[in-house]
Amino acid sequence: MLWRRFSGEPLRLPVKNEVEQAIIRETQAGHKLKVCIGTDSQVRAADTEIATVIVFLREKRGGFMFISNEHTTQKYSIKERMLVEVARSIEIAYELCDLFNKYNVDMEVHADINTNPQFKSNEALREAMGYILGMGYAFKAKPDAFASSCCADKMVN
Repeated sequence: MLWRRFSGEPLRLPVKNEVEQAIIRETQAGHKLKVCIGTDSQVRAADTEIATVIVFLREKRGGFMFISNEHTTQKYSIKERMLVEVARSIEIAYELCDLFNKYNVDMEVHADINTNPQFKSNEALREAMGYILGMGYAFKAKPDAFASSCCADKMVN
């Protein structure tokens, strides 16, 4: 996965190193951090674009994020696509969780899945929630899942 900043500037180091540097820098500046990881996707014709974000929230001081975009021609049902999004977020959370534990940073995984049964994405809610909670991560779904439903959503071109 290739990662970049919101400005478009590519990350120079592997994402795990960049995340650790960000945690150290922000902690030394006196900020209490919380990290939210989320993924969203958009289907256009035969192409699906998937955006994953790592959102760093500074308590009462705004935030910033790292972004990764991927394209695939794989066809998914709505439920499969929702679970692919969750799997991408969990993959990143798993890669980074030792850093969050080491530096005592709270982390949540956000799923762009509606809690209202009238929406098609709701079909994946139970499986996604079980997957995320089963991994031991805090879980948020819409309308509280801003990392996926707002931040990642804006990064899908």
